[in-house]
Formats: sequence, structure tokens, C-alpha cells
Amino acid sequence: MLFLSTFTNKIDKKGRVSVPANFRAVIRKEEYQGIIAYGSFVNDCIEASGMSRIEHLSQNIDNLDPYSEERDAFATAILGGSYQLSFDSDGRVMLPESLLEQAALKERALFIGKGATFEIWNPDSFTKYAEKAKRIANEKRLALKFNKE
Repeated sequence: MLFLSTFTNKIDKKGRVSVPANFRAVIRKEEYQGIIAYGSFVNDCIEASGMSRIEHLSQNIDNLDPYSEERDAFATAILGGSYQLSFDSDGRVMLPESLLEQAALKERALFIGKGATFEIWNPDSFTKYAEKAKRIANEKRLALKFNKE
């Protein structure tokens, strides 16, 4: 599963937004036909993926000590804070009000593929973040190494 590229779509008055066709094509391989979305812990945006990614995260959470503070925190924040958003017949999902507020989304949503996940941003906020991300990537470019196969 690999989400790539950047797209901007309109959000209607009911909070519905069309998930980019390229992203829906990736999710079409999944059993659950929709996305799993939750507030990002890193940025002021929504993080989303297919169900298999959340199942993988859940398995990693289950590997923690069952009574640890960390396990409880991850389960609460990620699993408890996730929304299952099914596609309608037009490939749209309805974003919950809490996620719209967290990401400051109003009329437009910017979708950016990040490999196994994608994010949904306020386009203006993303422009500022993208400049910072490019600067960091340029400064840290030597840290990215490819395994020789």
C-alpha cells in the first residue's frame, strides 16, 4: 500500500470531501472500503490510511505490556481516536467535526501521500509546513540511505 502525490479538493457544507482517485485505488485492494482517520500527533492535520495499516498499528500496540501506561496511551489515542469513514457512491467521506476543527479545515482539503499513510491538511497550513519539511530534508539528506539488494 503506497499513497503518493498531493491533491486539493473542496469540502462541502456537510463536511464531505472527495478522497483522491489515486488514494481510493490503493484502498480498493482492502476489505474495508473507506479510510481510517485520526488527528495527527505530529502536525496540525488529519492522518489517514486503509484498515490494514490500523490493524498493523493495533498489533504493535498489543505487543506492549498489556497493563503498561504506554499501551493504554497508544490504544486510547490512536485506536480510540480513530474514525472509520466509508466512501459514498461518489468516493467522498464525511469528516467528523472534531477532525475538521483540529486541522482547521473549512472549504478545501489538501491530501498528501506519505507512503503507508496520507494526511489531510488546511492548504495554507500545509504550504508553511512544506517549506519547513523541504529545509529539514535538505539538511538531513545524508541520513537517507538505500539498502543494497
